[in-house]
Amino acid sequence: MPRYKIIALDMDGTLLDARQQISPANRQAIREATKAGVAVVIATGRGIQTAQPYIDDLQLQTPIVTVNGGEIWRSPGRLHRRFLLRHEEIARLRQIAVEFASWYWGYAVSGLFNKDRWAERIEAEEWLKFGFYTEDAEVREHILSRVRAIGNLEITNSDPNNLEINPAGVNKAAGMQTVCRLLGAAMQDVVACGDSLNDIALIRHAGLGVAMGNAQPSVLDVADFVTLTNDRDGVAHVIYEKVLKP
Repeated sequence: MPRYKIIALDMDGTLLDARQQISPANRQAIREATKAGVAVVIATGRGIQTAQPYIDDLQLQTPIVTVNGGEIWRSPGRLHRRFLLRHEEIARLRQIAVEFASWYWGYAVSGLFNKDRWAERIEAEEWLKFGFYTEDAEVREHILSRVRAIGNLEITNSDPNNLEINPAGVNKAAGMQTVCRLLGAAMQDVVACGDSLNDIALIRHAGLGVAMGNAQPSVLDVADFVTLTNDRDGVAHVIYEKVLKP
C-alpha cells in the first residue's frame, strides 16, 4: 500500500499547465494513484462551475474542496458544507475595488460575477469568495490594507497579482481536514501540492507539503518538497517519487 492515502491537488499553476490543460503524464500518474487506492482530491480556489469539467475528465468520484474551502463536496454533485461571506462584506469589498479601479470578481453559489457582469442585487446572491486583480503593486498594497481593516476575513492569493477573500477560518487546510474525516484519514496521510498563497495553510498541515517548481517564494519556503513546474509534469513527478515509489 502507498504510504499516503490522499493527494490534494491545486489546479491553476499545479495540476494544469500554462494552457489550462492536464498533461498526459499527469493524467496517467493520477490514474495509477487511483488504481493503487489513493484518493485524488482537487483542492482549488475555483468554484465548482469551472472545476467540474476537469474533475469529470479525470473521472474522479472523491471529495472536492472548492473556492479555497468555501465549499466541501462529498463527491461530485453532493455538497457537504458551505461557508458564505456576508452581504455587507461583499458590498464593502466591491466598493474598495471600484475606488481603486481594480478588476474584481465574486464567486456566488449561482455562478461567477465580475466587473463587467456584476449581480443586479448583492442581497439576492449567496457569496463564497471575492477577488481583486491589479498588476500595480502599490495599488494592491493599498487594497490589502483596506481589506485587512474590515477584519474577520481570510486573505490569500492564487496569483502574485491578485487577492482572494474568504470568511475567516475558511481555507484549503480546513477544507481538507473535513475531507479527511469523510474519508477516515488524517492530515498526516495527505500529500498536498500547490503554488500560491491559498495553498500555504494546506501545505503546512499536510503530511507532505509540496511546492511546485513555479511556486511563489513564500510557498517554496514552507514546503517539505519541491517538485517540477506545472509545465514539466510536476504533479506526476511527486506522485511517482513520493506516493507510489516503494
